[in-house]
Amino acid sequence: MLCFLTVRKLKPGAYEAFREAWEPPDDAPESFLGKFTRGYHLRNLEDENEVISFGFFEGNPEDLDELRSDDAFRGAREQQVERINEHVESLGTDAVFEVIEEVDFKALR
Repeated sequence: MLCFLTVRKLKPGAYEAFREAWEPPDDAPESFLGKFTRGYHLRNLEDENEVISFGFFEGNPEDLDELRSDDAFRGAREQQVERINEHVESLGTDAVFEVIEEVDFKALR
């Protein structure tokens, strides 16, 4: 499993517009959603304009390479990033991470 993670500083008061821009369009190709299972947005308690977004991809690096070679996916993703960037003041981490371990704290008790 892979995790796409991005840290953004949004323009003041832009969260709702950012959130709408982040949503895949209704006509997004199946390859755009494909193996993506769920996503989260986190807001810094001390700075409401700092938002971390991450989502999980049920696949491996080879699956990601295949997806990135799909023209429909690339086009939809580029459009999504353009929409998102209208509401972003600065960008921190923006990377894909391999999930190497899941820790279930309830099971540790």
